Amino acid sequence: MKIAIHWFRRDLRIHDNHSFFKALQSNYPVLPLFIFDSNILDRLPNKQDARVEFIHQSLQHLQQEFAKHGSGLVIKIGKPEDIWPELLKEYQIAEVFTNHDYEPYGKNRDQAVADYLVSEGISFFTFKDQVIFEKSEVTKDDGKPYTVFTPYKNKWKSKLLQHPIPSYPSEQFLSNLFQVTTNIPTLDQIGFKPSGIDFPNSSVPDKLLLEYDQKRNFPALPATSKIGVHLRFGTISIREQAKMALQFSDTWLNELIWRDFYHMILWHFPHVKESAFKKEYDQIEWRHSQDDFQKWCEGKTGYPLVDAGMRELNQTGFMHNRVRMVVASFLTKHLLLPWQWGEAYFAEKLLDFDLAANNGGWQWASSSGCDAAPYFRIFNPAEQIKKFDSQYQYIKKWVTEWGTNHYPAPMVEHTFARNRALETYAKALKKQ
Repeated sequence: MKIAIHWFRRDLRIHDNHSFFKALQSNYPVLPLFIFDSNILDRLPNKQDARVEFIHQSLQHLQQEFAKHGSGLVIKIGKPEDIWPELLKEYQIAEVFTNHDYEPYGKNRDQAVADYLVSEGISFFTFKDQVIFEKSEVTKDDGKPYTVFTPYKNKWKSKLLQHPIPSYPSEQFLSNLFQVTTNIPTLDQIGFKPSGIDFPNSSVPDKLLLEYDQKRNFPALPATSKIGVHLRFGTISIREQAKMALQFSDTWLNELIWRDFYHMILWHFPHVKESAFKKEYDQIEWRHSQDDFQKWCEGKTGYPLVDAGMRELNQTGFMHNRVRMVVASFLTKHLLLPWQWGEAYFAEKLLDFDLAANNGGWQWASSSGCDAAPYFRIFNPAEQIKKFDSQYQYIKKWVTEWGTNHYPAPMVEHTFARNRALETYAKALKKQ
């Protein structure tokens, strides 16, 4: 029997899934597929990586749903370029459906798979699913991509009025699944072990959205959604989240627009993966102190807000967004360490790690990115405490030795560090 395949990647859900919906509308029964890509897994240094565990749990949920309809999820482990020829030997595949990937590796992988499948007479279809607007859908009037957020946001919102957010009720067509019995490999068989990290809920209370604008900057409050990991792996629909934001919170909608913005930047300017968006910032003479970097990683800088954020990250895979800005500014401005070091550490630790957003955030903090904070904007961690954690609730939760003799003295004095950063940045930019 000829079949269609839906290749799950960053869309680990049954409902409102664009590509899955299109596959289920095809003329063939649909076989769900997921590939644990060894090109990616082999680069992960920690075999207790919580994100692999999260994916595994999400696949188990999918399997349970498919089993209700007499189907199952086929899971393969290996390199996609090796897996697809194997699949062609196992099944009579007519069409393959999947959702777009915007990262450089994903684009190259999908092009290679598409070329191979087409050479074998198999159609390969991809669809927009993980963003509201993509690629060149929101551009300046001359067709060029925006590099400043506010005009992009304004055009994004005006475009939304002309193109209301669609729905793809894929969950209504599960009777079109291919009838098959499958087994899910254990986490151990994939080569990983449980992390011990608790994953956040995927639902966002209405009350949180209504209060989001007033409370989101205070890290001690349960005032942020923590749904980043669910957006990252598509266990929730970005379209449904945007519809909620339109109803409850313009501030929260803006956060979702930032996400689209950074995906657009990565698509149009792929060099940001390796180097500064603003080329002149590649000339900064960074320090390369491994000892200083290690203190930052461990949350032992002597700056309690920085240390609290790093310890929250190390223990939970999450860090409050306000604190992310403070710790990133501290690494790049106070310590003058390369933003790429911080970006890579976040990439290893964050549950919600997303190349586009992580890169955009780090380049913003280091002033090297598009629409970034100007280089002379240097967060004063003490002032940030006064504004956002004046009772030290967040700090005391994560830095239990704060206020005792066991807490280290500041590793660098603020005024000295600030002046050093200003001089170093100015010197690099004068060379241009």
